[in-house]
Amino acid sequence: MNTAEIINMSENYLAHTYGRYPLALVKGAGVKVWDADGKEYLDFVSGLAVCNLGHCHPKVTEAIKKQAETLIHVSNLYHIQPQAELAQLLVKNSFADGVFFCNSGAEANEAAIKLARRYSFDTFGAGRSEIITMNNSFHGRTMATVSATGQDKFKKGFEPLLPGFKHVPFNDLTALEAATSDETCAVLVEPIQGEGGVNVPSDDYLEGVRALCDEKNLLLILDEVQVGMGRTGKFFAYENYGIEPDIITLAKGIAGGVPMGAMMAKKPVINSFVPGTHASTFGGNPLSSSAGVASVSTILNDSILENCLSMEKILKEKLTQLQTKYEFIKEVRGKGLIYGMELDFEGGHIVTKMMEKGFLINCAAAYVLRFLPPLIVSEKEIGEMADALDEVLGGLER
Repeated sequence: MNTAEIINMSENYLAHTYGRYPLALVKGAGVKVWDADGKEYLDFVSGLAVCNLGHCHPKVTEAIKKQAETLIHVSNLYHIQPQAELAQLLVKNSFADGVFFCNSGAEANEAAIKLARRYSFDTFGAGRSEIITMNNSFHGRTMATVSATGQDKFKKGFEPLLPGFKHVPFNDLTALEAATSDETCAVLVEPIQGEGGVNVPSDDYLEGVRALCDEKNLLLILDEVQVGMGRTGKFFAYENYGIEPDIITLAKGIAGGVPMGAMMAKKPVINSFVPGTHASTFGGNPLSSSAGVASVSTILNDSILENCLSMEKILKEKLTQLQTKYEFIKEVRGKGLIYGMELDFEGGHIVTKMMEKGFLINCAAAYVLRFLPPLIVSEKEIGEMADALDEVLGGLER
């Protein structure tokens, strides 16, 4: 089928929950993707930080093929070898003592919310279930994670929301401390807000949140769904800030494009999940876990993190040069290979113009161009994207 035929089928048969671009991608390799009409694109979206190893990475692809020929799915009523292997790999490279596998970031955050409340109940008794989250945060689309999210646009029309969440400004320790009470059990925060506009906290913010949680016996939950798995140049984003959380949530980049989420926690917190407290039919099944083992092993062992850090310097330099050139660029910010360019006007049409030139980028929070290339991206590819963006910005009529 060509692009027009695919779009027509989508429009006729899919729920219209996405404002889709008129583009149908059918093939990918590394940083490149191709549409149904054969046009090539450089992908600086990576499936929204999913394809950290690029498209169809050979090690992930081989793991999927091998597992698909062996065993695709069995219930979590039984022990699953690749699931256990992935759990061991994650635990041995983190702060955590145990893992719960699911299928998405929203599910991982649901699990974290439930675990925090259950642990608080087990430890302190009833009446201590409130979770503080941040303005401009994004934690998912389920009722609990929408309630936790600090952006009204995701909540409109879905009221009543779930009780038990309080929102405070991001990067404001004073406001966070003032919001805590005897009913608070946890703080949920993204190390870098992705959907909120690539908002990077001050260097001492997360350290201060950790200290406040320790002082008040609160759990610190880090939502690393978008910024974990090497995206910031460290395997976990928290490693950039010299702290450890009590609970962390992961998804997106964990399995190379196969749906998977994970919630990890320290003992004794993770011990509050006992048989019957939580479950997932597909979570950590053999296929997704095998992809996860291949993806995580590659990120840790194949100089992926080193490339991310070296390419960060190039990306930051290129974007900063554009900021110097164009006065309507208010700020360039980010870490590793998640970067945002804030404009003084809405940036959706920039995304469209870049797509026409063969480059995929994204716009978050209406005004922030977001760049999420695969962690295997090269200096040449960054340069080509920056040159195209320069041409687009230079030709604007505002």
